[in-house]
Amino acid sequence: METTRHIGVDLHRNCFTACTRLENGRNYVTEWKLEQLPKFVNQLRPSDEVAVEMTGNTRLFHDAVAPHVKRVVAVNASQFQVITHSVKKTDPHDARNLALYLAKDLLPEVRMKDKARAQIASLTQTRDTLVKQRTALKNKINNLFSAQGLLLSKESLASEKGLKAVLEAQLDVLVELELKILVQQIRSLNHSIAELEETIRRESQKLDGHKNLTSIKGIGGLSAGILLSIIGDIGDFSEEGKLAAYFGIVPRISNSNATERSGRITKRGTKLGRTTLVQCALIAQRFSPYLKTYYERKKKSRGTGKAIIALARKFLGIIYRTLKYQWVFQDFPNFVLAEDATA
Repeated sequence: METTRHIGVDLHRNCFTACTRLENGRNYVTEWKLEQLPKFVNQLRPSDEVAVEMTGNTRLFHDAVAPHVKRVVAVNASQFQVITHSVKKTDPHDARNLALYLAKDLLPEVRMKDKARAQIASLTQTRDTLVKQRTALKNKINNLFSAQGLLLSKESLASEKGLKAVLEAQLDVLVELELKILVQQIRSLNHSIAELEETIRRESQKLDGHKNLTSIKGIGGLSAGILLSIIGDIGDFSEEGKLAAYFGIVPRISNSNATERSGRITKRGTKLGRTTLVQCALIAQRFSPYLKTYYERKKKSRGTGKAIIALARKFLGIIYRTLKYQWVFQDFPNFVLAEDATA
């Protein structure tokens, strides 16, 4: 029987360092250029286990290596640094540490999504970045008008009519120049964001679970794409509580002797995922008497902020079961499933 080798890989943009740890604890370190990846793959064994930190080109490395080894572990870089810095060691080399902790099965692993979900996730992150940039530019325009004693409504800059009105304002020459440039940038961002959103809607229709999620009143094509790209394979979560933890909407737990306290939510996972979930949940409760009643009861007893989080958590449970059991709703407000989804 072939013994297991544990290989830690310190991956960079154009090169990587590999440390192969044998069962007797001996290490062998080798240096590679990224174009030598096929040669590196050829000397791997089916019984090998490989660990590599999550970076911009980890997907490239993972897809090349995974078919040839027993296991590839993508490592959360920030959590890995916490682990390595908490223990005194004689050799700080990342590749050696990765091999060591892989052998001990102590690495904080990152879920590797399939290529389609990973690409859509990248599109949604780019869109989110552009939306934030657009918001910053709109705020700048509002500040410029405010400095002139003029007020703009938040909605006025959301339309082309509103942007034209900004350019027609009679202000100082330098202010008009600044406004002209800001409006140009907003228009460009509007075009890019619209193109991204259309692509996300179109491509996400090819993902498993898209039809299921969009049958939920409150989840549109864009939101479904964002949620599916974040969730990945629902089978990775054995229960809905683990999905909630992945989204970061479970409370922090602190223990002191015999006392256990629940605090604010952990906010692990992506902020975009939580924001999308909350937005969809608030829309869904407008249509669903069940969710509406639950939300109003929580709001009355715990306040609006905590009620929104509780609603999002409840709604995520519905999403979990919808994907796990492949439900398709015929009438979501009354929780009626389509006939072909009740089998």
